[in-house]
Amino acid sequence: MMPTNEMTGGEALARMIKAHDGGPMFGMGGFQLLPFYDAARRLGLSHHLINDERAGVFAADAYAKVSGRVGLADATLGPGATNLVTGLVEALNAGTPLVVLTGNTHRLHSWKNMTQESRQSEILRPACKELIRIETVERIPELMRRAFAVATTGRPGPVVVDVPEDICHATFPFDEDAFKANPAHKAAPALRCRPDRTSTERAAALLAQAKRPLILAGGGVHISGAAEALTAFARAFRLPVAHTMTGKGAIPCIDPLSAGLFGRYDRIANKLIEDSDLLLVIGCKLGEIATKRYTVPPRGKPLIHLDIVAEEFGRTVEPNIALWGDARAGIEDLQEALRSDGDAIRAARQEYAGEVAGRMAAWRESVRERYTSEETPVSMGRLMGELNKAMPADGILVADGGFAAHWGGLLYDTKRAGRGFVPDRGFASIGYGLPGALGAALAAPGRQVASLTGDGGFNMMLGELETARRLRLSFTIIVVNNAASGYVKALQHLMYGPGAYHASDLAETNYAEVAKALGCTGIRVEEPGAIAPALAEAFRTDGPIVIDVVVTRDPAKMLPAVDNRAVQVKRGDRLA
Repeated sequence: MMPTNEMTGGEALARMIKAHDGGPMFGMGGFQLLPFYDAARRLGLSHHLINDERAGVFAADAYAKVSGRVGLADATLGPGATNLVTGLVEALNAGTPLVVLTGNTHRLHSWKNMTQESRQSEILRPACKELIRIETVERIPELMRRAFAVATTGRPGPVVVDVPEDICHATFPFDEDAFKANPAHKAAPALRCRPDRTSTERAAALLAQAKRPLILAGGGVHISGAAEALTAFARAFRLPVAHTMTGKGAIPCIDPLSAGLFGRYDRIANKLIEDSDLLLVIGCKLGEIATKRYTVPPRGKPLIHLDIVAEEFGRTVEPNIALWGDARAGIEDLQEALRSDGDAIRAARQEYAGEVAGRMAAWRESVRERYTSEETPVSMGRLMGELNKAMPADGILVADGGFAAHWGGLLYDTKRAGRGFVPDRGFASIGYGLPGALGAALAAPGRQVASLTGDGGFNMMLGELETARRLRLSFTIIVVNNAASGYVKALQHLMYGPGAYHASDLAETNYAEVAKALGCTGIRVEEPGAIAPALAEAFRTDGPIVIDVVVTRDPAKMLPAVDNRAVQVKRGDRLA
């Protein structure tokens, strides 16, 4: 008989992931996907067991954010699949390319109360960019190519591939050339499109005439891999740059043209926005945090908006000019359109650029006491100051949801252009810190990875310390230990006054001892002078390191500034 290329559907899935140079992949298996797991073992896929599916998709998300490549995860039928929802929505809102496999019921027995059966496709569909259900085994190569294509084009996002049990276990004699992949779809952005020339020329004319223009950079700059292009553009025409939390690193925070974070918490940017005569928004959705609950920028401010998703134009602020296209391509086109006037533009903005640098220098002086505070318990400002000094230029700081991201967004400085700050702002879920560090460490071997997480978020994901130790990964988790759900307690304090706290306190826990019990290195920090030695020890030590930092218990000091939601509503009003 002629040899055949007969294999299970599970092996076909694995071969398509290998064709796309996929990995690492995070999952927790079940019967439905066992043929895939067996093929992953035989084919040598980089596939890792995690302890919670939510951690797996968070790790895949961070891996993709740092590397630009497609993040991979899998989950079994029912609770495995539904545990993916939070991480999928993070990736969907943040524009992260993921391909996620889910096992589903045997189609001969569906809707007969199979164990763990649910309407998981309906549950997952709104949480992802596209859900692809595989109904015939022979279509696996075609549909997996589709999954990678959708994940990496336009605004990237998560694609769920739903695989019935009988499809995964069935066999089919595939052609030898079935398992091919388009190399463009191994990473995002797979395709780049440019804004139309007429709109670009109009935008360039406005930029050339503006006396106080300001760039507002969002996470789309990093999705496009445009940070270096944006930095060069800003320097070429003396264009100051403010950023969202996900946009940090669009220009180095230490660059004289950096205006820092804008929105709910800002350095100097909100006043610059108010005084600006033209805003250039790049890769930013202008959502609630960035606009300080839709009060920034003020109405009527001239605005150019460059984005890959046309639906974002006018959602919160109507632009004067909409540039529909890839961020990097759009920046390159604007730079080319302005090139002939470059010398004149730079000369005209010399004083303005100096003013921005002067304002930032004054801000740094005004917060010096926060960065160097001797308060005990440790202040968040001192912790961020020590991190700024300790982190290398190519370091990566992951920030969990809640106040970890806000403190990091406001006070942490990236030292070069690029994604050196990785917050989970697509959904702002807590619990991202530890699995995010795991994914970032796999994406950037050899670079220093640290993660800032609250004790509440760390509690959610403690089990992934075992995963990190098993994978022999080296990174540092800094647990901000305030024995509270800090953001909630701080808001309760602002809204209802001292002592009016409910369901926001945690038990006092020594997380350094917890880390040691899980076979990792644990360091306890209880006074500010111990932060720098702890970071130095952690950064030279192999393996997952937990630094448990006992920070202020005063809810009046838990946020980097007053949350504008709490000052714009009357006591008793419901907070969104």
